[in-house]
Formats: sequence, structure tokens, C-alpha cells
Amino acid sequence: MKILSVFGTRPEAVKMAPIVRLLAQTIGVESRVCVTAQHRQMLDQVLNLFDIKPEYDLNLMRDNQSLAQLSAAIFTHLDPVLSDFKPDWVLAQGDTTTVAITSLLSYFNRIKFGHVEAGLRTHDKWQPFPEEINRRVAGVTADLHFAPTEWSKQNLLREGVDESIIKVTGNTVIDALQFVSKQPEPKEISELVSSTLKTNKLILVTAHRRENFGKPIEDICCALAELAKHEDVEIVYPVHLNPNVQEPVNRLLKGVDHITLLPPLDYLPLVHLMKHATLILTDSGGIQEEAPAFGIPTLVLRDVTERPEGVEAGTLKLVGTETSHIVKEAKRLLDDKSAYTQMAKAGNPYGDGHAAEKIIQALLR
Repeated sequence: MKILSVFGTRPEAVKMAPIVRLLAQTIGVESRVCVTAQHRQMLDQVLNLFDIKPEYDLNLMRDNQSLAQLSAAIFTHLDPVLSDFKPDWVLAQGDTTTVAITSLLSYFNRIKFGHVEAGLRTHDKWQPFPEEINRRVAGVTADLHFAPTEWSKQNLLREGVDESIIKVTGNTVIDALQFVSKQPEPKEISELVSSTLKTNKLILVTAHRRENFGKPIEDICCALAELAKHEDVEIVYPVHLNPNVQEPVNRLLKGVDHITLLPPLDYLPLVHLMKHATLILTDSGGIQEEAPAFGIPTLVLRDVTERPEGVEAGTLKLVGTETSHIVKEAKRLLDDKSAYTQMAKAGNPYGDGHAAEKIIQALLR
């Protein structure tokens, strides 16, 4: 069986890495990797961390590239790869532009497509943008849907997907997290913790989603500035390189006491920094799944989430981007020990660390 794994961003690489590594050890499978490099630098550090060497590197990242330009580039550069390798299956994960175009090209070439992390939905095509439509496109073309949870399976069933081609596997991010968290803590994190945090409570922040550009990211920054006044709090914010994030964050938070702005962190140090956090504020998708594995209460800086399992389990809480609401909910967790403990001890609904095995077993069957 010939299997081509396609991904282009850091989150995709993290979640595909356990599958790629296991495919390489699977008898009877010829596995190859194609990266679009939709994100270049952030992708490369994950490839190095998991020791993945792509057979095909399309290197498509360009400054200020529009979604249309990126889509066109993936269409024209990935199609020859499919013609060259002629895989039996193409695998892609999640909801990026890489995933949507890969799924369409697989369909055009009559190649079976397996969608990893299938069935996530907000049912609002603008939130998140463009991810909600990307994953719906992948859902229409997929021949196997690897749903991380029962909730995502039910979404697919409601859309008319045959139950026989839906496999509930758990999320491969837990597989990846277990691997990475066992690696030695990077020196940069040990030094940051010893010099900056001391006895303070760490609030880790990641905020970069496209739908939060403009006033929402400014409101988030105002909330962080207010929280930085709280006793014994230190806020650490690795800031995404996108100018729509860099400009407001640096304008509003640079030089503010008890706020440390960092360049984007590689995945290994980010995971180890997460382990030190008292509280996480994020609009990221992956961290919503990762934080519960460490028992860290997480406030989601979005109005809707495609990962409601964490909200239902009590590990996550949606707080939106309004300054006063973020401050209120964060202070409640910082000050109310019982409220904090209730979130911290809620179970992780996203898997047991064996998702990659279940995905490959389903492909072999």
C-alpha cells in the first residue's frame, strides 16, 4: 500500500508526525511525505523534532500571500507529486488551505483520501475563517473520516456520511504530546521560569487567529494589561509573526510590567512552558486539546469552538474577546481555589495516545 501524507503548517505537522513515524515502521506500506510549507520556519522545527524528512517539499510560503494565491500554488505543485508517486491513499489533517486543496486534488485524481481529525464543526462558516469551510470541503471528498471524538462522528452522521467510513480514533495530538513531553526541558524554558516566574502564577497566552485581527486582538491585549496588575501574576505571550498580530500586541503590551513578549516558540519549548502554566488564554485549536492533558484550566478567546468536548468536560471555557469578560473569568480562576480545582481536575476528552495506531489499522483493513 502506497500512502502519501501531506501537510503544511506546524499544527498539522505535530498531529501527522505520530502517523508518519508509525507508517515508516509498518510492514507492507510504502510511506512518503509531502510538505507544502504553507508555514516554513514553524514547520521545519517540528520536522526536526520528530526526525521527519519529506520526500517532496513544495516550499510554497511567500510573504503577504493571499488565500487564492496559496490555493493556486498548491493545486499546481501538488498535482505532479500525485502523478509521480501514484499513492493508494492520501492523508491530511485538520482544516488548513493545504488540507482543502489536497482533498480536492485527491478527488480529481481518483485517489482515496483519509481525513485525520474529521468532523469538527462550529456551523458558522465565518468562525473560524477559513478553517470551517476547509474542513467541510475535506469532509465531502473523504473516503475515510478519522473522527477524534464521538461528538465529531455525530457531526458527520448528521451531514449524511456513511457510518461505515467513520472511525473514532482519539486525537493524534495526544500521541505527539506524550512523545514531546518526555523530552528534556529546553534550557531557554528553564532559564525563563527561574528568572521571570519565581513564585508568580504563569498565565500563558497564544492569540493569533485571523477572525481576531483588528479590534478583538486589541481588546485581548487590554485584558492582558489589566490582568498583569493582579498580585503574583506573570504573563508570557509568544507572539505570532503575522503583522496583524505583531503591531497591536507590541503597541499595547511592550514594556508593560509582568508581561513577557517572546518570539514564536518551537513546539518542544512551548509544550514544556505549558507544563509550568497556572492558566492558559488561547484562541488556538491545538492548545484546547493539549492543555487538558496537563490539567491546566483554559479560557478560549473565541465566541464559538469546534472542540466543545472540552467545554462540556469542564476543562475549557469560552470567554470571547471582550476585555471585561476575559478579566472577570481569569480573575475568578486565579482567586477562587474551588473553581480552579474543578477545571483542573476535569478529564481529558481527546484521547489516550493511541490514535495513530487506530488510524493505520483502519487503513490496512
